[in-house]
Amino acid sequence: MFQIGDKVVYPMHGAGVIEAIEEREVLGETRQYYVMHLPVGNMKVFVPLDNVHSLGLRGVISVAEVGNVLEVLQTPQDLVVQAWNRRYRANLEKIRGGNIIDVAEVVSALAQRDKEKGLSTGEKKMYENALQILLSELALVENSQEQEIKQRLTKILA
Repeated sequence: MFQIGDKVVYPMHGAGVIEAIEEREVLGETRQYYVMHLPVGNMKVFVPLDNVHSLGLRGVISVAEVGNVLEVLQTPQDLVVQAWNRRYRANLEKIRGGNIIDVAEVVSALAQRDKEKGLSTGEKKMYENALQILLSELALVENSQEQEIKQRLTKILA
């Protein structure tokens, strides 16, 4: 169980900080929720405590693990030659899984594909979303501004 002040990642949304644990009534059912602030986009998210595991909520990576993420971003990905919809579904599953290494692989592969062949509209949107998720976690881990991390990643992916 997480505590107030913990830095956590909510797959498909990004990283944030648990600000409170509140009891709320939704559709006639009273449940406890983590109140999570996502700095990127300045959003507030309510995560039901009893769904934490199924939603994939996890703590942010350690500073020591940031190097592994950056290494994945710098390593050329094997671009799978398959229909864009299969590629899209495979990448979406990686992002939904919440593992930062998988998200970094998606970002790296899509950036590489964009340089070589271009991306479909759906893949461009997926790239932006995956990059945002990655940025949010790295910014929290390193206590940096999102813009600083974005500049670093842009150089790595160029």
